[in-house]
Amino acid sequence: MQVDAGVAPTTAIGVWPGAWSFSSTAVSDILAYQRDLWERTILFWDTLRERADNMIEHERAGKPPLLDFDYELILDARRFDRPVNYALLRITRYGDKCIEDCLDPAKPPVVIVDPRAGHGPGIGGFKRESEVGIAMHEGYPVYFVIFFPEPTPHQTLADVLHALRRFVEEVSGRHEDRPPVLYGNCQAGWALAILAADCRGLAGPVVLNGSPLSYWAGEAGVNPARISGGLLGGAWLTHLTADLGDGRFDGAWLVQNFENLKSEGVWAKYAGLFSHVDKERERFLEFERWWNGFYFLSREEMLAIVENLFVGNMLELGKLRICPNCVVDLRRIHNPLVIFASYGDNITPPHQALGWIPAVYTGTDDLKQAGQRIVYLTNPHVGHLGIFVSAGVARLEHRAILDSLNKINALPPGLYEMKIDNPTGDPNCGREAYSVRFEERRVEDLKFPENRRAFRRVADVSKQLDELYSATLGRWIEAISTPLSAQWLEWLHPMRISRYAFASDFNPWLRVLAPTAALIRADRHAIPDTSPFRVQEIEAFETVRDLLTRARELRDQGYEFWFEALYGRAVAAEPALISPPIPMISKPTCGRTA
Repeated sequence: MQVDAGVAPTTAIGVWPGAWSFSSTAVSDILAYQRDLWERTILFWDTLRERADNMIEHERAGKPPLLDFDYELILDARRFDRPVNYALLRITRYGDKCIEDCLDPAKPPVVIVDPRAGHGPGIGGFKRESEVGIAMHEGYPVYFVIFFPEPTPHQTLADVLHALRRFVEEVSGRHEDRPPVLYGNCQAGWALAILAADCRGLAGPVVLNGSPLSYWAGEAGVNPARISGGLLGGAWLTHLTADLGDGRFDGAWLVQNFENLKSEGVWAKYAGLFSHVDKERERFLEFERWWNGFYFLSREEMLAIVENLFVGNMLELGKLRICPNCVVDLRRIHNPLVIFASYGDNITPPHQALGWIPAVYTGTDDLKQAGQRIVYLTNPHVGHLGIFVSAGVARLEHRAILDSLNKINALPPGLYEMKIDNPTGDPNCGREAYSVRFEERRVEDLKFPENRRAFRRVADVSKQLDELYSATLGRWIEAISTPLSAQWLEWLHPMRISRYAFASDFNPWLRVLAPTAALIRADRHAIPDTSPFRVQEIEAFETVRDLLTRARELRDQGYEFWFEALYGRAVAAEPALISPPIPMISKPTCGRTA
């Protein structure tokens, strides 16, 4: 073989060893990724199978409350003269300790009420690091209001409120008539606000977590839920759905609406499970056990909620009639109010949590003359459910709220923003590591974009369409609906079918996944996220998420366009009521101040 001078040999002896080394490494990486991908695929589908089996098991058990604490039943409202599907529980054990072991007799009782928004009760206490867990850890006697899967026939919103009042009276009587602290999550918040307005002196401070009281407020293109009623024609569709359910409204429709609000969030949930199934599996199953427990509401109470709150905004306007001689006026609330909202919450943004204050009080002087104290705090990024279930939020914000109740009670009348200074940024920090301060604010500055004239048109259209439906199609639907037809519609709901499809009872072939997944877990061959193929996989998932986000943004912009086209442009509405969001509650630039 001839070799030119100055040129390195290019024989197999000089080249192939390096080429072979490179090729073997590449092949090894590919095979390792393929094995990891195959194992994660099996584990992913097995997790969906387990979710479906858990769902069916929970339904067969009667859908008991998903509380991670021992409890005893105090009152069952199904046995009241005006029965409703609610009950009052007393939490009796925290971990391996009885309540008496950690109870501080100087502290008032806390009553936590979960929302009836399609799911069952338990979001405030389905794990140790929750509202229930933090309250018990701080030494408060804790009571929990639950509800059962089926409403009592024809129960009304007034019936529910009367039951809640009796619960509060019972708790107060058990603690030397001390007014309890009321803790309301999401939809339970407005129920407690109504209760506080109707029962002066009965309750202590009221904490409203992600609770909407101003239903017409929101940011265009960001909070589409506020305009969905107008685009669907108002309450008549709710009426139709309840009639098809033989007088019951299926909560699965509400859960489906939540998922449709942010489709990229649904994608991220499943992509996150697939990417990190080893560490995400237990957390996914724990949450999905609650998320997929669908409960029902009665036709009467669901229609009252939609007509008076979501469409009519009657609570903020002071026109919500509970009984023939009882109209709710939020000015009658004299309990200190603590409002917790988040800018990452697209279901109850700060606009809806705080926008009712300038609508009820003409100004700061008016609020002070009424003798009211309103304290609010905001989180910069946590989502709607994170307000209730995030361990970090429970350990910092909810702990700070409970620690500060005496200070809040001592504040002079006025509007305050609660600031939590936590230099460490660690929600697990001790009390000495963070501080709480209250900065006084002005009601006059608390304004949000709003188009009241358009929403009043929505309320008028909703009333007319519902009357038309009730006089025509509604009569036929109500006549032909039966318990059997309602049950068929329940089982065929997309939110159930999409889960049941993976259940072992419905799809026996999937039973082979369980032993296969067990073998894989026993000999798992995971590769790190830094692997080139894993990096590309994660980037692909993020690309899909970005596309879904963009599609959702375009959809929401389309909703806004058609809403304005149908009901009038915001610019032409009521200029005095439209002003930019106030600087004082602008989104914090870091997570150290909540």
